[in-house]
Amino acid sequence: MELQIGALISFLFRFIHFFAGIVWIGILYYFNFVQTEYFKETDAAAKSSAISKLVPRALWWFRYGALFTFLSGLALAGYLGGTINFYIVTGMLLGTLMFLNVWLIIWPNQRIVIASNDQVAGGGEALPEAAGALAKAGLASRTNTLFSIPMLFFMGASAHLAGDGRAPMSSEVGVSSLAMILCLLIIAALEVNAIKGKTGPITSIAGVIHCGIGLAAALLIIMEFL
Repeated sequence: MELQIGALISFLFRFIHFFAGIVWIGILYYFNFVQTEYFKETDAAAKSSAISKLVPRALWWFRYGALFTFLSGLALAGYLGGTINFYIVTGMLLGTLMFLNVWLIIWPNQRIVIASNDQVAGGGEALPEAAGALAKAGLASRTNTLFSIPMLFFMGASAHLAGDGRAPMSSEVGVSSLAMILCLLIIAALEVNAIKGKTGPITSIAGVIHCGIGLAAALLIIMEFL
């Protein structure tokens, strides 16, 4: 009975992780693939109304979806213990950076954008920092979209893809230390760009999707062949 209870608890955490993750990533894709393109084409009044009434609601589900995905993921990691492999470590690292980007960059800067929009709608002046805040939130959001593709790939690979990355971290075989360090450096460089850089090739929808696929492929090749 004890084993059954343990399995049930593990499954419940997995269910929460999947459910919250779908909410989070689904809204991330809505922001990047739908809303951003709509805002480019719509008139100022419709955009202002959406920023005041739609965006705050979406951001609530977005940030709390991220929070519950992160917390349930930590619980799962603790439950899995020594069976964790480098595939899932990579997915966890990407997911953690995405979570931090949501709460430390995207949400604080979007609050400024919303406040500025509400001030203009009420007859006042736009906040001077609003344009910069929008750019910072947009870069972090595009980076999260970039990260989401390899994150989802390696989360799935941890249970369903053979290769060196699937060997438990506690074993003597698996991904080399050099490959691990190189993967971590690439991810870290992209996160630094998310904080201080530019969107560059991930500016467009096609660009961020292609770069996300390319990032997943590059990390996998490094893990398996270096």
